[in-house]
Amino acid sequence: MNTNERVPLYQQIQDYVRQIITTEKMKPGDRIPTEKELMDQFQVSKITVANALTGLANEKLIARVPGKGSFVAEENDIVPSTSTPAAAIKGREGTLAAGMVGVIMPSIHDYFAIRLVEGIEQALSEKGYRSMIMFTHGRLDKEKDVIKELKALGAEGLLIFPVDEENYNEEILGMKLSGFPFVLIDRYLPGVETHYIAADGRRGTKLAVEHLWELGHRDIAICSDSPLQTVTVQERIEGYIDALKGKGALINPAHMITDFQPLSLLKDAESHPLYRYIVNRMVTAYVSLNGRLGVQIHQIAKQAGLRVPEDVSIVSFDDPTSIVEEFSIFTHVNQFERDMGYQAAVKLLEVLHGHETAKCYSKILIEPELVVRQTTARVPQI
Repeated sequence: MNTNERVPLYQQIQDYVRQIITTEKMKPGDRIPTEKELMDQFQVSKITVANALTGLANEKLIARVPGKGSFVAEENDIVPSTSTPAAAIKGREGTLAAGMVGVIMPSIHDYFAIRLVEGIEQALSEKGYRSMIMFTHGRLDKEKDVIKELKALGAEGLLIFPVDEENYNEEILGMKLSGFPFVLIDRYLPGVETHYIAADGRRGTKLAVEHLWELGHRDIAICSDSPLQTVTVQERIEGYIDALKGKGALINPAHMITDFQPLSLLKDAESHPLYRYIVNRMVTAYVSLNGRLGVQIHQIAKQAGLRVPEDVSIVSFDDPTSIVEEFSIFTHVNQFERDMGYQAAVKLLEVLHGHETAKCYSKILIEPELVVRQTTARVPQI
């Protein structure tokens, strides 16, 4: 038992199932021990057994039939399911492309998400894959459901823009344990090693603050309307704090404005927490952590009788106003979201094809760029 103690429990279960299939000369269609039997034998939880069996199913060694149990895989279970194209497509590297990759997004209501998906689609199409996109609407329970659904539909791997909460999604942890291929985009799970790609949020807020500082702004607010204090939001706020400290400035907690909901209707602007802040000119510049909020700050300022950028400056993360870069009016932090999506898809395909580069978990940070447009100017003389 001493050697087994060093082997993860889910792997002990997998080794046991492999052993009995071999030693008992089990045939395709023969039932393997039930989840309950394995739980009792190894004194483990249901999720540990489920993770072990999911890994064996991913290896095509067994087939899991909801409500009936798990069985030695039939020969037909080894070919792509009917949810993938009828014939597997040859990728550029000569390997068989399995067909479908799942893409999980909170929503697709802004240009950041649109450009991200465009990059994913480009990389997948180059290799003969197609995508199936599902939305979580920022809900952890929905994220769990769509992961299960995409796997059941035959997704060979997943690209996940995760809901970020203190309670991690056990479906993601289960995929890590079972070896199911996935890559996280924009957000990661602290303490959980996975393939992950995002823009460098700390660097992005540093670029924004330094630009505003050079224009003479000293009272700079950072704003987020995210309902969750995600890792992404936290890192950007840390970048904001570090940038101000680097200038020798005192940190005013009142200028970190995060405890509010998105503005749904412009007519409700005067009751919004930001309205009082803007109309009283409590700061001269705002760093918005997403493009939609940047537009709302612009609208509230206009309704309050202030001009952008003459009276107040705004720097937004991402370009909220135009999918054509040349027509943008917002000074913004460009996170190169198309490239982010493209690289995420390429990394997932490397994992699927067993490339050497995918054997070690990689954390890729894309260097952001500040694009100066029409929403920033020198500090107004009040």
